[in-house]
Amino acid sequence: MIVSPAEFHISIRVSDLDESTAFYTSFLGVEPKDSTERFSTFIVPELRLNLVLLVNDSGKPLDTYSLYHIGLGVADKAAVIETYLRAKAQGVPIVKPPRTTWRGTPLHELWLRDPTGYGIEIYARLTADELAAMPADMETSFLVPGTEP
Repeated sequence: MIVSPAEFHISIRVSDLDESTAFYTSFLGVEPKDSTERFSTFIVPELRLNLVLLVNDSGKPLDTYSLYHIGLGVADKAAVIETYLRAKAQGVPIVKPPRTTWRGTPLHELWLRDPTGYGIEIYARLTADELAAMPADMETSFLVPGTEP
């Protein structure tokens, strides 16, 4: 249906624009292209992403349940672990520590929470060699010692 897509655009309302702008500046590794007292726009060419953060001017609490999560694929397991270490050092809430899951779509994954409460999944698809080493019990394995529940 879509012909020659050039960019993915998403706008989300946030509870604190300054805090969320600082978070996504660090998270995405780019400064906002535009920023006012009402919005911040991030353009990330390598992701073909146009992310807009908007103030919540409705006076109503934000529903972070409806947007289950935002996912960002990274190169490999090492990138998932490195993202975890950086997020932890910056005090980003860790929802699920880095782990390999086998049920559903096998992934190396890490779940974070942004300042508004939206879930962020960082994931890497498994290589053919990693898939071939799937344990018979398909139990989740944790990638950083000491992060097991």
